[in-house]
Order: sequence, then C-alpha cells, then structure tokens
Amino acid sequence: MEIIFGRNKKEQLEPVRARVTGKIPAWLQGTLLRNGPGMHTVGETRYNHWFDGLALLHSFTIRDGEVYYRSKYLRSDTYTANIEANRIVVSEFGTMAYPDPCKNIFSKAFSYLSHTIPDFTDNCLINIMRCGEDFYATTETNYIRKINPQTLETLEKVDYRKYVAVNLATSHPHYDAAGNVLNVGTSIVDKGKTKYVIFKIPATVPGGRKEGRSPLKDAEVFCSIAARSLLSPSYYHSFGVTENYVVFLEQPFKLDILKMATAYIRGVSWASCLAFHGEDKTHIHIIDRRTRKPVLTKYHTDPMVVFHHVNAYEEDGCLLFDVIAYEDGSLYQLFYLANLNKDFKENSRLTSVPTLKRFVLPLHVDKNAEVGSNLINLSSTTARALKEKDGQVYCQPELLYEGLELPRINYAHNGKPYRYVFAAGVQWSPIPTKIIKYDILTKSSLKWGEEHCWPAEPLFVPTPGAKDEDDGIILSAIVSTDPQKSPFLLVLDARTFTELARASVDVEMHLDIHGLFIPDAGWDLGKQAPSREAPARAAAGQAAPRT
Repeated sequence: MEIIFGRNKKEQLEPVRARVTGKIPAWLQGTLLRNGPGMHTVGETRYNHWFDGLALLHSFTIRDGEVYYRSKYLRSDTYTANIEANRIVVSEFGTMAYPDPCKNIFSKAFSYLSHTIPDFTDNCLINIMRCGEDFYATTETNYIRKINPQTLETLEKVDYRKYVAVNLATSHPHYDAAGNVLNVGTSIVDKGKTKYVIFKIPATVPGGRKEGRSPLKDAEVFCSIAARSLLSPSYYHSFGVTENYVVFLEQPFKLDILKMATAYIRGVSWASCLAFHGEDKTHIHIIDRRTRKPVLTKYHTDPMVVFHHVNAYEEDGCLLFDVIAYEDGSLYQLFYLANLNKDFKENSRLTSVPTLKRFVLPLHVDKNAEVGSNLINLSSTTARALKEKDGQVYCQPELLYEGLELPRINYAHNGKPYRYVFAAGVQWSPIPTKIIKYDILTKSSLKWGEEHCWPAEPLFVPTPGAKDEDDGIILSAIVSTDPQKSPFLLVLDARTFTELARASVDVEMHLDIHGLFIPDAGWDLGKQAPSREAPARAAAGQAAPRT
C-alpha cells in the first residue's frame, strides 16, 4: 500500500501521450477530469488521514483514438501556505495544524481564537462540479476553486457564504436537464439556528450572461430544514432527487460543534468531533420541489451511515431511493494513514460492509391504515414501510447487493426509473479491487478485475444517440501495485463489460476519488444527440464473468 498511499505524487505538467492497446470507440472525444489527494507529506510534517492530502487534479484527454495524460496540484491557498512554510500550517479535517513555535504569545492566542470558529480549508480534493460554462474543484467546506479543465490551472477562490449562508456543502450536487445545479449545505448556528440548506445555482445568468458575472451570484435558497440538534448537526456526503422531490437523510453520524470549537485548544482534530450514535434513528426528509416545502409525513429507519446516494425515482404513489449504507461510522477511521501501511490487511478490515439498499416511501399515507401494516404494495421490491401509532412511517429496506462503493449511473436516468449501477467492488477492505455492473432487475452482476490493480470510481459515458440504458462505455483510472505494470485508463463496453482498450502512462498516478467527463464541443452529453460516426465496438477482449 506504500505505492498508493505513502508517497507524494509528482505532477505531470505537460501532456504525455499514453500507449493505447485495443481500440477506443471513434465517437469518444473529450476529457476525463478527476480529483483526489496526492501529497501527504510537506517538509517534515505529515497528514494523519488520506482524505487530508493536498488536491491533485489529473485528466485523460481522448481524441481520435489517442489519449494524453496530465496532472497538476490545485494551487489552493492551503497548498501555497504549506509549500511556502515547508510544513503543514493549514488544518484539515483529520489533521490539526499549529502555528510556528517561534511565534509570540499574541500570535498563538490569535490562532486559538481563529480556530474556535474556523475558516475552513480550500483544499478542494473530492470532486469536480460544473456550473454553467465553468468548472470547480470541490470539497465539503464553504470553499470551491474554479479551474481550467484543459490546463488544470487553478483560478479564483469562491466562498459559498457570499451567496448562501452555509459553512459546509456536499461535493455531490445534482444537475437538471437545463444544467441548473442543486446542492445541500449546513448552516451552523446562524441567527440561533442550525439548518440544512438546499440551494440552487442557475446554469445561466438570468437575462443572458453578462461579462464577468458568475451564475453563483444568482444562487437562491430552495428550502431549509431545521436540524434536530442545534449543536450536533448530521454529517452527510450526498443526497437524492426525483422529478418532484429531494431526498435528504439526517443520519446519526453527527458533528459536535462545541467539541469542534475547542478542538484546537485540546490538541485534537475536527474528525475526533464526528461520532456515530447507534441509539438514534435515521430521519428521512422528503422535500416537494414544486412547493419547496418538506412533506408532512415523518419517515425514519434504523441507524446507518450513508456516503453515497445512487438514484431515486417515483413509482405508483411511492418514492424509491437507493443508497450505499454502512451499519456504523467506522469507514472514516480505516483511512488514517497509520492504518494504510504494511499491516494494511489487519488495520483496514471493514467492520461494516457497504450494502446497496433500496428504500420505498409512500407519498400519501392512508389515515385508515392499521398500525403496523405495510404501506407498500409494489411487486418489484421487498422493501416495507410500516405505519406507527403516531402516524410516522418506519422504513425497512430491501438489501440488493453487498460490497459496492463509489456508485455511478447513466445520468440521463437520474431521478427516473433505472436498471444499472456501475460501482467499485470492495471485499474485506474499503479499497476497491474490482469494477462491478449490477442489474437491479435481474439481481445479476458483471465484474472486471485484474491482479495488483486498484480501480477508481467507474464513470459511465453514453454512446451518442443511445436508446438502451447501458449503451456506452465505462472509464476508470487504474493504479497498479505491480512495478512491471504502468497505471492506465481502462475503457470497458458498459453492456458486456468487455475491455475495449487501455491507455497506459509511465507516470506516478494517484488513486483519485471523484470526477466527470467533459465531451468535446458539439456533443451534448445530456441530450445524447446522434453522432455522424457510427459507434465503434471492439470485438477483441475477454468478456467479463456474469454472477
């Protein structure tokens, strides 16, 4: 694991041409842009947690069957301050940084005070967000960084708080057909209230884009949900949407704000202030997108931790949503660098297997239904929703598949009925070893895997003009721990999971987290407009096994 987690990765500032074996479909023209931690040591100091590492952007540009790779560290204020000091001087969630010991007592006192209500990092290492014509590197704080997707140059720093009152925000926004962005953030003790804020960023500036004006300036609050606890809001990483509703989980994985305020003085990280409360429920909030208000029915389920929503949709008066769920909050602990060493197999063994679960909620509850009765009568699922004495609804999920993470779908089916989940397969550890296609309808799966290969999140790109949900390709950046095998971009036929091509690069490639595909101009990925060129499918390669 030292190859993946222990070494700082070098930038590849100039594009390097990859060695392509197999045949890349002729219609695939664009850039796969990814984000993740690449540097964990600065001078003599070292981050405690893998998710704390400095953001390293990398891209695969695909043109006419050729692939070019480049990478560049995000030049955030955090990066600049650390590099100039040659030590970690900006705190991350799992690593608290302290002032130079040579500073005087007044400087130290000011540092303590500033960490009571912290100005969070702009080390945006989790995902890439598209906002109108612009692209941003994102994390889970109030900061995002605009980037140039071609050169990977870091541009301006954006503070959500200038437009929406949030201290934290997800790195998994949703996009509608027009390109408008919908996201959720937490407003901590603002005017005496802590709340979850759903906000919308328009794809274009109303009245036409004015020079220099960002759509962020026209962001608006869509809806707010009061947190159940003023000083212990829920942690969340994503949320779900359907055509008419937003799905938000207030889970018993909570941040203790008072502990966070004193963490710096106590010499502990902010991560130590995050705890799972197994005695509490998971509350399911449903917001009507038409009225912009929460529905009146109260839904809940057993305690769980969800990082990734897969999809959600409506069917026959019900709302269905699929998530990757854990029974506890132990996943975060496994990514401390102290655990990702030569004793990796012992230190990073999952205590809770990520499980694909389907929840079904009745949108209209029959007042005359008996207490304890199941309010779901869909033949397609075994999920249940039981009416309780107080009129609340207790939801029991259907367990679909164990050992999935980093799920992606054909985004044309986001918020709509769908069939396929493309995800990274995990076994005993949280580090992916396979790529999986799961068929929700038949409950079968296809897998790709290769010894000593560690795949990143698989991203689906549809064939232009495609009618079938799985007509397209899967892209995944693969890191190898075999010194004789270079890292590579894997291209799979999404329908058969046959390998179409791989593009190998002789670089130090990092294991990334999330990203997106940017099609070349003239190809509308959302509309999937037919291409003039017929889709090319390579016949060579070994078909993936079906299970």
